[in-house]
Amino acid sequence: MTEKVQAIRGMHDILPDRTPAWQRLEAEVRRVMGAYGYGEIRLPIVEKTELFQRSIGEVTDIVEKEMYTFADRNGDSLTLRPEGTAGCLRACLEHGLLHNQVLRLWYGGPMFRHERPQKGRYRQFHQIGVEAYGMPGPDIDAEVILLSRRLWSALNLAGRLELQLNSLGTLEERLAYRAELVDYFGRYRALLDPDSLRRLETNPLRILDSKNPDLAALIADAPAFSDFLGDESRRHFDGLRERLELAGLAYVLNPRLVRGLDYYCKTVFEWVTTELGAQGTVCAGGRYDGLIEQLGGRGSAAIGFALGVERLIEMLDDGAAGLDVAAPHVYLIQVGESAERHGGVLAERLRDALPHLQLVANCGAGSFKSQFKRADRSGAALALILGEDEARVGLIGVKPLRGGGDQTTVEQSVLPQYLRDFFRF
Repeated sequence: MTEKVQAIRGMHDILPDRTPAWQRLEAEVRRVMGAYGYGEIRLPIVEKTELFQRSIGEVTDIVEKEMYTFADRNGDSLTLRPEGTAGCLRACLEHGLLHNQVLRLWYGGPMFRHERPQKGRYRQFHQIGVEAYGMPGPDIDAEVILLSRRLWSALNLAGRLELQLNSLGTLEERLAYRAELVDYFGRYRALLDPDSLRRLETNPLRILDSKNPDLAALIADAPAFSDFLGDESRRHFDGLRERLELAGLAYVLNPRLVRGLDYYCKTVFEWVTTELGAQGTVCAGGRYDGLIEQLGGRGSAAIGFALGVERLIEMLDDGAAGLDVAAPHVYLIQVGESAERHGGVLAERLRDALPHLQLVANCGAGSFKSQFKRADRSGAALALILGEDEARVGLIGVKPLRGGGDQTTVEQSVLPQYLRDFFRF
């Protein structure tokens, strides 16, 4: 027997019984984004490798170890996108969208990183991203955070996620802090693990984000970034906190929150949960005011975030979010050859008359008993029963499948109105 070809490790199929939850999430995202005036942008999955080297940083874990990079037939180095911000900014610069204007955008789709697969972390994963350009004040920082809170409310996740905040200041302030961290951790080299020793030479702020419990005490005693913030950075951060407090949004200050990408400055934030084990960050983002210039554009303010779709779906799956698998409104049972021929036409007429109607018509024949079992398994509220006799005289049986009720017979000519009244379309 020929061996079956299986999916690549860490890249999963999303089967029909799971897609309704994804569709519901995507629909709520689209609705909330529209309510805040964010327009959708659709981006390529493959970009030039240079884009991510220049934006994410060549000494980050993503660029050094996790990117799917390959040479195409022309010899160009291409990469499957590991995140969305760089590609979104590249598109805006390429098409002149940032010239003397503010811009609010969102996007969604798959990202790719060659990581060790585990619960909540995959090699192909999906993100929803938000980016806002040209607005330097803390008001837009507050808006994108409040937008994310509104999405949690729409998904019935409010109260299950905690907002954590920090400020990374300006580039100059980070460089001063970096020097202090190198001096501090350098005195304890013997205690550092291999990852932290490497980061000490490349990006010492990332040591603060280490999950190694043996380093917890050492990290807790490290210098605080707040001591290095200048007056303008403090005013910006205080302005954000004031706006969140006025909006009634609770948050936790996390001085060790640094994020894993080089381009962040000033505001950084994460929405975290205790329900997903080690992969507790569901949404994260912050400011990246210097990245536009770094990619060849004129310097401009920018802020954004990305949320992990799989991790949100994990939270929705426990039943507390009220996301039920979508079921058809009606299942059309057709018994007999003439009923099958007539039933196909009837189904199309019903779909024409009732655009919101979800109707599954039985195909592949089968006895009345077997078709009735299929109707029940479909989750439909009603079974429409069409036999040879009903087809000949223009009638149809209607049987409630949920909540009890007797079967009745309806003239096919008035069936659209009957269904309209029953489902309140």
